[in-house]
Amino acid sequence: MPEKDLLSRTMRIDLLPNIPSKPVNGGAKRIIIGDADEAPTPADKSIADALDGSTRYEELFQSVYDAAVITDLAGTIVDANVRAVEFLFYERTELCGLKIYNIISGADDSLVGTLISNLDEKRFTVIQAYCERKDGVLFPSEIAVNKLRLGTIHLCFFIRDITVRKHAEEMLVTEHNAIQNSLNGIAITNINLQLEYSNPAMASMWGYENVDEMIAKDVRKLFVNEAIAEEKFHLVVEDGKNWVKEMKAHKKDGTTLDVQVSATCNRNSDGDIVGVVFSVMDINDRKRAEGAERESERRRVMLESLGAACHHLGQPATILSANLCFMKSHVKDADESVKEVVDVSIEAMDRLGKILHRLNAVNEYKTTQYLQNLSGDESDQSRIIEI
Repeated sequence: MPEKDLLSRTMRIDLLPNIPSKPVNGGAKRIIIGDADEAPTPADKSIADALDGSTRYEELFQSVYDAAVITDLAGTIVDANVRAVEFLFYERTELCGLKIYNIISGADDSLVGTLISNLDEKRFTVIQAYCERKDGVLFPSEIAVNKLRLGTIHLCFFIRDITVRKHAEEMLVTEHNAIQNSLNGIAITNINLQLEYSNPAMASMWGYENVDEMIAKDVRKLFVNEAIAEEKFHLVVEDGKNWVKEMKAHKKDGTTLDVQVSATCNRNSDGDIVGVVFSVMDINDRKRAEGAERESERRRVMLESLGAACHHLGQPATILSANLCFMKSHVKDADESVKEVVDVSIEAMDRLGKILHRLNAVNEYKTTQYLQNLSGDESDQSRIIEI
């Protein structure tokens, strides 16, 4: 194991581009490169001559995937490969003689001095910058710089176009911000259904102040009915099926929460299922609204039923009351027991009339228990309207 002070180190330099005040129009341009059998130009042979005419350097130099540009210690470009021509839209003869800061936007004369100083300390140097094509269009690049001994010391710049990677990174940042700020809970589990990621909304729904408290929890234990959760989640993990279901969840403080859960499988770049992605919506307010609506409808139906019952019972009650009064007037000479029965019946009809009158005027009601179940609990069957 080499000593720590002998380990190679990498210096990173970030450069902001010089963005023109007016937009520069320009797009991709097709560059026609000469045939490999063409005779080399004087510029092509400039470095090869320094290597005593060897063609190995030239073959390697031209076959490098990245754009490669070689400069002297003053930053003047002395050679460039085919990829550099494709990237920068310059002919090879045009590149030779330019300064490196002519193609690296935001760089100046001090760049070469910084690079030489870094490389003297045995550091690798990576530059994150925008390169400028001949037509003025900028593209994001990652540039690795090292020393190259070609008789004398030169600097070699390997330029990689990272436009696609930059766009992907920006999209990832955008998507991450969208997930972090989503009002819905978003969570990701591994194949064993243990939480690996939770956004703030998910943690807040379950009553946790910090998302780290959710990490490594078994997602099945977050729900009241673990058996259903187990069944549904394995449909995703084993069969790759998606599902949406309303469930009750356990909050940190022991209370319950109504949520709508959407689950889909999470796949890696090879298409293998590596976990589950959850989207959770808090539907407590909706459930309360639905419950209030049902209760309101039940009360409306009950009041309408009471009104109809009072209407239908009122006429027979009136007839019975009249007949009882008639009977009372004709039982003067009857047995006392008959008179008592008639009097009691008239009193009952009076009470019935008052109850019907009160029921007919009801616009809000409550119930009261009048029977006790054997189990000791209350049920709808053991309650009546309280008058």
